[in-house]
Amino acid sequence: MAVARALTLVYALIAALTVAIVASSVTAAPSGKKAPEWEISEWINSEPLNLSDLKGKVVVIDFFQLWCPGCKSFSIPLMHHWEKVFEKEAMEGQIAFVSIHTVFEGHNFQTPKRLRKFLKEKGIAHPVGIDRHIEGKRIPETMRRYRTMGTPEMAIIDKHGNLRFQRFGFFEPAFGEGLIRTLLGEQTVPERASLTQ
Repeated sequence: MAVARALTLVYALIAALTVAIVASSVTAAPSGKKAPEWEISEWINSEPLNLSDLKGKVVVIDFFQLWCPGCKSFSIPLMHHWEKVFEKEAMEGQIAFVSIHTVFEGHNFQTPKRLRKFLKEKGIAHPVGIDRHIEGKRIPETMRRYRTMGTPEMAIIDKHGNLRFQRFGFFEPAFGEGLIRTLLGEQTVPERASLTQ
């Protein structure tokens, strides 16, 4: 039991140091621009899925790692909460929740096999993509494209495919929920201006 706690602490310290290194060399993608297409090596809970397939929907992305303490305490519970809050909109095809397992350290531990077990334990049933890692590169491809600073990091994309929110670490959930409601209310196609006499 003591060994398991010690290992957990070591993993947490390694993750914190790695996040600090990554954060110093990577800046977040600017919001308001077209969201990059993700690069996924394997999908769990879903057929292969492209961001372009979700045009017309609000898309909420959780960039996470299975050994990330902040993911377990913040972003994963928040995704569960939002899935309940926006269940009707999800059933109507207005919103999609996606998680991307973006591993930038501990590749030998954070394997697809362990990830599948973790998803079952945490009750994560929405699409989960494994960020493509190219041999010899430290940062996986989707992390590079979105310029994420570590995990947890969340992004919200509007119906037109524009990145409207991206935050590393903790943020006020009410702000994110309010933004989602605003984006759900936006028109997919601009309305024609009415003629006045």
